Amino acid sequence: MTTTQAQPTTQAQPTTQAQPTTLPLTFPPGFLWGSATAAYQIEGAVAEGGRTPSIWDTYAHTPGRIAGGDTGDVADDHYHRFRDDVALMKRLGLTSYRFSVSWSRITPQVTADGLGPVNPEGLAFYSDLVDALLAAGITPAVTLYHWDLPQALEDAGGWATRSTAERFGEYAGVVAAALGDRVRLFITLNEPWCTAYLGYASGVHAPGRTEDVAALAAVHHLNLAHGLGAAAVRRAVPDARVSISLNLVWVRPETTSARDVDAARRVDGLQNRVFLDPLLHGTYPSDVLVDTAGVTDWGFIRPGDLEVIVAGGVDVLGVNYYSPTVVRHWTRERPKEYADGHGDGAASPWIACEDVEFPRRPGRKTDMGWGIDPRGMTELLVRMAREHPGLDLMVTENGAAFPDVVGADGRVADPDRREYLRTHIAAVHAAIAAGAPVIGYCVWSLLDNFEWAWGYGKRFGIVHVDYDTQERTVKDSALFYADVIRANAVQP
Repeated sequence: MTTTQAQPTTQAQPTTQAQPTTLPLTFPPGFLWGSATAAYQIEGAVAEGGRTPSIWDTYAHTPGRIAGGDTGDVADDHYHRFRDDVALMKRLGLTSYRFSVSWSRITPQVTADGLGPVNPEGLAFYSDLVDALLAAGITPAVTLYHWDLPQALEDAGGWATRSTAERFGEYAGVVAAALGDRVRLFITLNEPWCTAYLGYASGVHAPGRTEDVAALAAVHHLNLAHGLGAAAVRRAVPDARVSISLNLVWVRPETTSARDVDAARRVDGLQNRVFLDPLLHGTYPSDVLVDTAGVTDWGFIRPGDLEVIVAGGVDVLGVNYYSPTVVRHWTRERPKEYADGHGDGAASPWIACEDVEFPRRPGRKTDMGWGIDPRGMTELLVRMAREHPGLDLMVTENGAAFPDVVGADGRVADPDRREYLRTHIAAVHAAIAAGAPVIGYCVWSLLDNFEWAWGYGKRFGIVHVDYDTQERTVKDSALFYADVIRANAVQP
């Protein structure tokens, strides 16, 4: 691997620049500064090491599903290059790295009826990665599921069926037992909202289904999977900390009208509270059950399920935040606007929200078309601290896509991303100052990678990847982030 600009601490600063006139915002001692990735987005090697297909392999190879016809077959080739990537993390000064495990590498013969044999080669890959991280002084955080369900389980019904949650609990125990002597933070699920609604309602994510009842069943079975998985992790590693990463939204009504306020309530229920309430209170929001009664009676909830979910609980709540969400009541007087940032699917992910729309908003946007407003970061973290006191919080994803290019001088200048990160890290500090117990921050993402349905057309990384040569080039935003880490502070 070749990297450029990978020595952030040795570059002299021009003396002609104006010096800051305000004090830096200093973070608590021991604050974790990390980055995050997902297995299918970076690993490649989809048919190596005993791995069998996941739903994203199938989805990506289905014509018309992915922009440019891209797949994750090679991605960033991290499976073969992880030691070099860990060395790059060390040079940038990261103190934490959040990665996900490919379930299809661990139990490649899993079926709805049982896990099947554990694949030692799959476990060895992640064990070696953990060892490399620890040798570099980087704390690993393991995400057990980041959207790449084994295809065999989808063939048996996927997350719409109970057996998938049961198999997940068993799989979680296997990974925790193998890595728990060195890993202290296990994240059960990443963004179950996307799995349920984008995968089973709108169809813009794998497995590409458009079935509202299945999507709501998936919501419950993902919650159940967390409960079962959390219990399994704690049995295997009693002193481990358990987390879940939720893509919570800062949802705002466009106006103070009763109908717009009610639209915001419904979206908040479907995205935030339908996961938070069972996880932390052992109940589903009554208004969500009423709102969706015309779709399902939620009969897939069995006696004892909610007790399992809340007993699993969390020690650290992972918060993923990118962009604000503005909603309003749709009056049907004009074409409906869908500026929710989730692509154009054959159906809507917003179940029972036929009269809710997501208006296009003015202002700065990322390459994804997502609005930029760091206030949402502060608001969400403070809300979680207020509504769930005593619960540690961690920003497990935050970042932005911009159309980066490598210049003739070998530099990747990305001032928009640098400013995005600065303002959002400052927003995290504001939440801490307001009393939110935030213990760490992970930028999304370490590397440019396979960006799901967008293929390789969107770049979120602080490290540029040439997909033809696999050359890594450190962007200016990475140098900025390295300075933040070294100082444990950011300029306001």
